[in-house]
Amino acid sequence: MTDSVRSRIIDAAADLLAAGGPTGVTTRAVATAAGVQAPTIYRQFGDKNGLLEAVADRVFASYVAEKSVPDDVDPVEHLRDSFDAHIAFGLANPGVTALFSDPLRSHSGVEESGIAVLRERIHRVALAGRLRVPETRAVSLVHAIGVGVVLDLIGTPADDLDPALVEAAWEALAYSILTTAPTGPGSATVAPAPSMDARAAAVQLAADDEALAALSPAERSLMRDWLARIAGAPSAP
Repeated sequence: MTDSVRSRIIDAAADLLAAGGPTGVTTRAVATAAGVQAPTIYRQFGDKNGLLEAVADRVFASYVAEKSVPDDVDPVEHLRDSFDAHIAFGLANPGVTALFSDPLRSHSGVEESGIAVLRERIHRVALAGRLRVPETRAVSLVHAIGVGVVLDLIGTPADDLDPALVEAAWEALAYSILTTAPTGPGSATVAPAPSMDARAAAVQLAADDEALAALSPAERSLMRDWLARIAGAPSAP
């Protein structure tokens, strides 16, 4: 099969997915729209699930390709912008969102690339001394809350939508993972959080490979363990 035929099949399936969700992507409908025979689809993609995976990866790959992590912007501000962009992408592509939200499916390479970009953004927040929880926890929280908000918005009737939900979700997330926002033009606003200076400093130092390079490998391992324990310690009553 030529790439052009494969591309035509994926394009047809993507249009059907956008119009009717995963249930609207039938082999017969895709074959008709793409101008091919059903066996052609099976030979190339295996089954309907394989075709849906190819469609989702193409749509998401275009989105991930635009997710650069610039050096010249406030890392918290950029994290907030990426949170909004994720919500917008999910709402614009509900069919793809439905596929990616299945907890039983394995992540594709494209999805892992998206998570890697999120990790890098969180890492830069940590290096700036603005993160007060371990990086892995922050990544999980941002991802979970972003996906949850999108699914809630997609599943809520238009008349019942809460226009302040995205803002409220970001504020709750920011309160949970960020230190109090610094003052000054261009700084991302964050609701004041409890004092977490020691934890933010621990997260910042753990993220700074250059600073820890002065230690031996064994010392770095021990230091990271100590820092992780400080960063992940429960709040004092």
